[in-house]
Amino acid sequence: MQPLDPTDPARIGRYRLTHRLGAGGMGRVYLGRTAAGRKVVVKVILPQYAGDAEFRGRFAREAAAAARVGGFHTAPVVDADPDGDPPWIVSAFIPGPSLHEVLAGRGPLPHGALRVLAVGLAEGLEAIHGAGLTHRDLKPANVLMASDGPRVIDFGIARPSGDSSGLTRTGATLGTPLYMSPEQMDALEVGPASDMFSLGTVLAHAAVGRNPFDAPTLAGIVRNLIGPPPGIPREVPAQVRAVIARCWEHDPALRPTPHEVAEVVGDVDPEVDWPVFGDGPAGGAATAAGSAGRGRGSRPWT
Repeated sequence: MQPLDPTDPARIGRYRLTHRLGAGGMGRVYLGRTAAGRKVVVKVILPQYAGDAEFRGRFAREAAAAARVGGFHTAPVVDADPDGDPPWIVSAFIPGPSLHEVLAGRGPLPHGALRVLAVGLAEGLEAIHGAGLTHRDLKPANVLMASDGPRVIDFGIARPSGDSSGLTRTGATLGTPLYMSPEQMDALEVGPASDMFSLGTVLAHAAVGRNPFDAPTLAGIVRNLIGPPPGIPREVPAQVRAVIARCWEHDPALRPTPHEVAEVVGDVDPEVDWPVFGDGPAGGAATAAGSAGRGRGSRPWT
C-alpha cells in the first residue's frame, strides 16, 4: 500500500481515495472509503482503454455479471460506472495478504491450510462460473488470505464463458503465463475448465513453494505448459495431489468441476487449520510472524 501520487484522483464517483494498492494490465487499484467510512477497493481503468467504445460496452456487461457473483470466497463487486470518465469498478475490501506474499515470505502452506485453500478456491470458482463467467487469471496474487479463508479477487479480465474476445488490444496476451491453461496459450476458446487448470497450478505452488511450470524464458514456460504435466511430490496430501493431477489434464473435458474438487478434498475446518496470515489490506504485506491465533486453532507458522 502506497500514498496517493499527486497525479492520482482524490475521488472516484462517491468514493474518497486514500492509498494506492497496485496496478494491473488495464487499470490502477486504490483503497477508498465510502461516505460512511467503509473501506472499499476501487479499480480505475487506464485511459487507453477508456476511450474505446467497444471496450466500454464489454466492460459494462462484465461488471454487471461480476456483480452477480456471490458466495463466501470472493470479494463481491458492489458498484461500477462503465460510463464514467474513466470507467471504474468497486469491490468489497478484504483485509489480508495475498497468497503470493505469503508464499514468498513463508514458503509452502501447512497441509491443513492447503486443504482449506483448495476447497475455498473451488467454492469461489463455483460462484464465478455459476454467474456465467470465467476468471481467466487465477494466480496467487489474485487470492487473498483472509482471517476465515481464501478469497478470489480481481474479475478485471473475467468474461462470459466461451467468449474468446479480449478486453485488451489486438494481439495482447490475457492472463499470466505461469498460471495459464494450455488452451489460453494456444488462443483457443476458453471456458471454466481453463480456471481449473490454473487452480491445479496455484495449489501445486502453495504445496511446494514454487510454480512447477517455471522456466528462465517465456518459451520454456510455454513448452512446460503444453508438455507432459510435472510430477507432484509425494509429501503433498493425497486428496490435493489427486485434484492437481486431474486439473492438469490437457483435455478440458477431463478436468474436475469445482464441486468435484470440494468432494475429493472433503470437509475442512478453517477454525482449526487456517493460520493467521497478517493484516495486509487487499494484497498488503504479510507479517513475518503473524499474530496471536484466533478461533480454536488458528495460528501462525514458522
